[in-house]
Order: sequence, then C-alpha cells, then structure tokens
Amino acid sequence: MPSFGKKKDIVSIVSLSALECKDVRILRMQGEMNFVVEGGKKLSGRVETSRSKNGAVALLAASLLNRGKTTLHHVPKIEEVHRLIEVLRSIGVRVTWRGTSVVIQPPEKINLNTIDRVAATKTRSILMFIGSLIHLFNDFELPQSGGCTLGLRSVRQHLWVLERFGVTIDTLTDRYHIHHAGLASATTILYEASDTATENALLAAAKLPGTSVIKYASANYQVQEVCGFLAALGIRVDGVGTSTLTVTGVTDIRHDIEYAVAEDPTDAMFFITAAIATKSALTITKAPIEFLEVELFVLKKMGLRFTVTDAGISENGITKLADIRIEPSELVAFPEKIHARPYPALNIDNLPFFAVIATQAKGTTLIHDWSYEKRAIYYTELDRLGAITNLHDPHRISIEGQRELKAAEIICPPALRPATIILVAMLAAKGRSTLRNVYSINRGYEDIVTRLQKLGASIEVA
Repeated sequence: MPSFGKKKDIVSIVSLSALECKDVRILRMQGEMNFVVEGGKKLSGRVETSRSKNGAVALLAASLLNRGKTTLHHVPKIEEVHRLIEVLRSIGVRVTWRGTSVVIQPPEKINLNTIDRVAATKTRSILMFIGSLIHLFNDFELPQSGGCTLGLRSVRQHLWVLERFGVTIDTLTDRYHIHHAGLASATTILYEASDTATENALLAAAKLPGTSVIKYASANYQVQEVCGFLAALGIRVDGVGTSTLTVTGVTDIRHDIEYAVAEDPTDAMFFITAAIATKSALTITKAPIEFLEVELFVLKKMGLRFTVTDAGISENGITKLADIRIEPSELVAFPEKIHARPYPALNIDNLPFFAVIATQAKGTTLIHDWSYEKRAIYYTELDRLGAITNLHDPHRISIEGQRELKAAEIICPPALRPATIILVAMLAAKGRSTLRNVYSINRGYEDIVTRLQKLGASIEVA
C-alpha cells in the first residue's frame, strides 16, 4: 500500500480540520510578503480577466487520468498551482513550465511513497487527486488537506459520492486512507452540489466501462471545465451545465492533448469590486459572464451603473465571455439578504466581495454566509478600516453603508476571499495601509500588484 506514514489513530471517518496558511514559501520570495497601499486613488483603464484558479487545479488532478502528454495553456502562476505541481513532481510526474503553459508527462509508474507531504497539506485541492488515483491503486494514502482556515470542513461529500463506485475513505489523524476492492460504473447522488465532490465523481467515472450518472451535481464553472477536458480525452459527458451528468467511461486513455484554462469569475469580481469601492470607471475584459449574472443583478438593484458587451467564447470552446464596463455609482443596500447558492446562483466565492461593497451602499446590508463555518467572522476585520459591522452569529453579518474607510495595518486573514476584500478596502481607504503575510492572496491571484498598478493603484510589495 502506498503510504507516507504508519496507519494509526483513526480520528473519524469524515472530519477535516483545515490548516492555517502560514510559514510557507512565498512565490518569488522567502518569508513574509506584505502589501503597502496608498489608498483613496481612482482606478482607470482596462484589465483582462485572469485564468481560473479552481479550473486549473482541477485540470492538474484530471491530468493523472491521461497516460499520454497533457499540455495545459494559460495556467495561472499562483501558490495553489505551485503546490499541486510540487506534489505531481514528487510522485514521479514530469511537469514542465513553457511560458504560461504546463506540460505534464506521466511516468510508467507513480510512486506515492515519495509524495511531498508539506506541499499536499497546503491545499485542499489534493482531495481531487482521489478520483484519478483510484484507477491506479486500490489501496493508498494521501496527506490530509489544508488550504484556508474556514472552520471544520467535512469530506463526507467525497466519501458519499465515491462510495457508490466502490471506494472507501477513512480519515486518520493526518492523512486519508483510500481503498476499494474493484470499481464499477454507478449512479451516485450528491447531498449538496459540491464543486470538488462533483469533480471527484467525474474523474472516478471517466475510466470506468459503461455509463455512470451523477445526480444533483454542481454545474459551476470549474466543473464545466473538467467536463470540457474529459471531452478532449474522448470521454462523453452529457448534461454539462445541468445538475445531472452522464459519463460514458473509457478504460484506456492515451492521448497527447492540449487544453486552455478558461477565465476566472472570481478574478473578474475582484476588479468589479475594486471599481465600486474606489468609485472608479473601469472595464473588465473577457469576464465569464454566465457565472457573474446573479452578482450583476444584485449590483444593478443596488444602483450600480454598468454595461455588458459580448466578447465571444473562451479558448476552451465552452465559456461565454463579455467585457463589463463599471461606472462610478451611488449605491443603496440590497433590500434582501445577500447569500450564495450552488450555480446557477450567486457564487459562493464571490459572496465576500459584497461585504466591502456594502460599506459604500446607503443603508444596512445583511449577508448570510451559510456555506462556510465562521467565514463571516473574518468580515469584521473591515471594522479596522472604518467599517461598522454587526456579527449576528458565525454566518450572518450586517454592514452599515456609506462609510469613509481609513488606513490601517492588518495581518492577512488565513483564507483567500476574506483576504482579498481587505485588500480592496485598503484601495478605497485614504492613507497608507499595510496588509501583512499575503500568502493566502497569492494562493488565488496572479501578479495582483502589477495588475493594480497598471490601473493607477498605489500598491507595493514590502
């Protein structure tokens, strides 16, 4: 059995405690990276939407299905991607950067005994390796995943969706034990429309003979990305963009393929929010519009003035793109609570941006962040920048609007989305702010400082 440690101390079958994003290697630097922001400056110009973090990490996991060479184009050079590439290299996969493309060549035999445990524990995306690796091993272990600190995050979804294919997952003290006595196509049901659990189910079904059905699946952008990649491998997936996916598996996949990562809706939302917070006119180009429509609906009801212009289809041949022009606007609080749901709805990863938007809207905005335990608590950090928040419980927070934000020095929250809203608020806050230890932002956003500088922001790395 491939393993990196002794099997002992079974804690629970399905529980997971996330790790803080601290004391890790920073992209292009060692030690702590800080952002220094002179806020209160108008932004202007055009910014192109970056390629998808969640799509890229899912495709890296999916590449293990292919015994041929996989070339992924437009891969974001972010910490989450670097950690997974470190994991791939440690188990014998040859991974080469060619500009913004990644070339992946599998070995004759993968060696899980040499896995880079440190890299694996820095990202929850390691869970998606399960769906691919079950086709290579019937008994193996993976380090327990980390990523952002967002309370207790269960792996039950992955357990339940994979068990219908014959897979068992045990959660040990610091690792997962995955085993099966043989795999078979099946119909499986998701308790919730989890993105990563849906992706694991797709990867599990991809190489099984016959037809598998995934019911109540996520239809989110990263799931559609995986479906597009599987189609490039010759695997038929019906129902893309719906809650029922039907997969016709292919047992032997050996193709030299190329695939382009699509644009990231959360990256587009970052710059939409930055424009709103700084009361700037800004154009976000090549935004994946179908995954931003509910967000824009809410913003329109809040008084935001914007225009949307068709920009064609992404290089993956799936994702519809648009250019979004944001105009300075006087906002009012949304009359209903703002909350996220599985797609099609307001994106769970975009919900935190409404916390900083709410500080600029007349009235009081209620945000219900039900999906992650305690994530709403991080929104109270905005108080240090002059916001007024009222935390009702770990999931609900009211934010008073029309606040003039002020500069502050803040340690970056150990969670990606709460960290980015602090950065956006600092762009709006007059004076000199410092955001310390920004690894959690570097996990999901590539070269964010340079991109903001080109728009007129005064921000430096320190």
